[in-house]
Amino acid sequence: MASIGQDDPFLEAQADVLSTLGTTRSLYSSYVRIRSLASSASSPELAQARSELEATLQDLSSDLQDLVDSVKAIESDPFRYGVDINEVTRRRKLVEDVGAEVEDMRKELKKVASSQKENEAHGSTLPPPSAFDPDVPEGDEYEAFEQQRQVEIMHEQDEALDGVFKTVGNLRQQANDMGRELEEQHVMLDEVDTLADRVGGKLQTGIKKVGWVIKKNEDTMSSCCIGILIFVLIFLLVLVIIL
Repeated sequence: MASIGQDDPFLEAQADVLSTLGTTRSLYSSYVRIRSLASSASSPELAQARSELEATLQDLSSDLQDLVDSVKAIESDPFRYGVDINEVTRRRKLVEDVGAEVEDMRKELKKVASSQKENEAHGSTLPPPSAFDPDVPEGDEYEAFEQQRQVEIMHEQDEALDGVFKTVGNLRQQANDMGRELEEQHVMLDEVDTLADRVGGKLQTGIKKVGWVIKKNEDTMSSCCIGILIFVLIFLLVLVIIL
């Protein structure tokens, strides 16, 4: 069975879809954030974010449909296209997962659009933040919630800074201790050098004295040997004369 080539059209389309999906996720997150903070449905920033998201979703859906058609064609006879069963399964799961994510984004856009129309019909402009997140309070409570959150963030930052300061203090203390130990070791090394010089001087003096003693002893022994030889010669001469 032929291997999957690098020029496989599906792989190229897959790369485009994944790239567009990443951009869509970023736009969706930005849209949700702007929507939660906007105070009016006619906010230019909100309208622009929604328009960009819808356009990107449309492009992504078009590219995804090409992948879906490709998977359907391969599933009919995978060996004809040189694709094994595992790769077919992977491709099918990819298009299903991406399709489900795109559908969820579209449903969220439709739900919010319907909610805005109902609020406009009742004279309201835009749902409060709590309409998008039940855990977020409304009105003054929302402002208090934001202030409390800011205080908590500042407290967390203060704790992080305190930890950094403590770490820097510990490092500084360790550096001071190391510096003090190095100074003490330097003094000890100076003392050792001085003692070594003193011992070396004494050793040289002792070696000179020993050499002098040896030399003197050598001169005395030589004189003794000469005296003994003279005595022996005289004794021999006496013997010769007597005999």
